[in-house]
This record gives sequence, structure tokens and C-alpha cells, in this order.
Amino acid sequence: MKLNEQKALVVFSGGQDSTTCLFWAIRQFKEVEAVTFNYGQRHAAELEVAAAIAAECNVKHHVLDLALLNQLAPSALTRSDVAITEHSDQPPSTFVEGRNMLFFSFAAVLAKQIGARHIVTGVSETDFSGYPDCRDVFIKSLNVTLNLAMDTTFVIDTPLMWLNKADVWRLADELEVFEYVRDQTLTCYNGVMASGCGECPACKLRNNGLQQYLHMRMAKQTNDGVTAVIKEVTS
Repeated sequence: MKLNEQKALVVFSGGQDSTTCLFWAIRQFKEVEAVTFNYGQRHAAELEVAAAIAAECNVKHHVLDLALLNQLAPSALTRSDVAITEHSDQPPSTFVEGRNMLFFSFAAVLAKQIGARHIVTGVSETDFSGYPDCRDVFIKSLNVTLNLAMDTTFVIDTPLMWLNKADVWRLADELEVFEYVRDQTLTCYNGVMASGCGECPACKLRNNGLQQYLHMRMAKQTNDGVTAVIKEVTS
């Protein structure tokens, strides 16, 4: 069956990556639904942002309660009293142990109920921020496990797996949603919309990627303009 005849479930937080994936999925699949997890995250505003974006895209939106994760895996994303720090020899303090494993497992259960064989996620090994559960090998391993556990052929789609942040902005631009993703998404660890607080690791990664992409886009436009002038002069 062709992709444009199938159904997909997008694991959705309302951030830059998952929103880009949502628009990607809408282009690829006949039908798309989204699922967001409420795990007592530090910036709970993401639940509201995710719901708003899903509504604007006319995508059915599921919110599942995973409050137990907050109890099991304290981190800077689940505790306001835990500082956001990065380390060279271990995952940053924003890493939530087991989060993606649980997210994708519960997403698969929901996907089976709604008849979706594709589960779309915005994880990336290129810009994985030190999170081991964003690696390609983990996704492939869990994909096999879910298929065996549920006797169903799921495909976990990772359209951003080998893209850096500049590439993700480029993809959003190609999907014609660049401004929307820039202005309407929430990536900031401190819960600030759009360009965010500018200080947390998520904001720095997002904004550095944005500046890189804008420079590349400007350079391409300049080169295209020069090429057009040359053609006109020599024709």
C-alpha cells in the first residue's frame, strides 16, 4: 500500500521538530492523528501549544497521561528545582530516563487501536543533545520489539534522523511552513514560545540552526540572482 493511502500517528510535543514532522506526515499520508503525553513536564504549556497546532491543522489529537514517568524519572524537565545543565561525559540533566521508550510503546498501542501502521517521531541522531533514546539504533531496535510484542507491522518513521537543526529549518521551508514553525512552536525548556528564552540548550540549538539556515538561504538567493543576471546578459 502506498504511503498516501495509509494512516500515521505523530508523537507530538508542539516543538519545532515534532511540528515539522506533523506537516511532513500530512504531506505523506492519507490520514494523520497526533498524540501528546502529559508526564508532568516542567513546561506544561507544551500541552496547550500542541493542542492548538493540532486543531489548526485539523488533526485529531490524543493526550495520554503518563504521570508515573514524573515519579520514576526526576530530571530538569520534570522538576522545577533541578537545574538545566549539560555534561561532556553523560546525558544532560534534561534527559528523562525511558521517556521515548515509553512514548513509542504507548503510541504503538494507540496506533493499533486507530488503525495506524506508521508512528512518526522527530528524534535526530545528528542533533540528539546527548539523549541515548534518540539514536537510530534504538529506534530500529524498538521497532522490531514492538512488531514482535504486538504481532503487528509498525514502521517508526524518523524523517529528521540525519538532519541537523539548519536542515530541519530547510525542511520546514520546503514544506512551506517555515514562518509557522518559527512563530507558533514551543521548544524552550523554560516554556517560552517561538525563539524562546535564548539561554537554555534547546533555544541555543534551535536559534543557532535558524541562523545557519538563514545564511545558507540568503547565499543561495544571491547565487541564484547572479546566475540569472549572467544568463540574461549572455543570452
